[in-house]
Amino acid sequence: MTLNKILRNTFLVLVAGLILTACATTKKVETTAGQMQGDVYTGTDTVEYLASGVPDRVFFATNESILTTRSRETLRKQATWLRENSEITVVLEGHADERGTREYNLALGERRANAAKDYLMTYGVSASRISVISYGKERPVDSGSNPLSWSKNRRSVTVKAN
Repeated sequence: MTLNKILRNTFLVLVAGLILTACATTKKVETTAGQMQGDVYTGTDTVEYLASGVPDRVFFATNESILTTRSRETLRKQATWLRENSEITVVLEGHADERGTREYNLALGERRANAAKDYLMTYGVSASRISVISYGKERPVDSGSNPLSWSKNRRSVTVKAN
């Protein structure tokens, strides 16, 4: 083997190892108030309901606006209910935890609300029935300053528009 081939193969092995390591860093923590999957709160003690059996909020990982499997399940329930109640319009409120600047958290909250909006639209809810607002870190559901509180505050909430 030439030196170039050895270096290239070594580089490829290192890159593959880094990618696999990054994909395998989720940790699971159980709490009495709910469950954490990675750093996403999945308990029910902060969830209210848009309608009977239809949760009003979805949660996000730290600094993320990517929908989890559980969030997509919740949004599918919301989309079904919204399609059955076509006269109702909603506001998607984006929220962040207390960490980070006001500007960063406002932008993050908006990305979270828009992620939820985009998902609802893929299930047949018209964009004209959905508005988005970001509150950033200004409206925490839990005022604690710890990982469980932060995870409850990283959310998008669907509320009926007035």
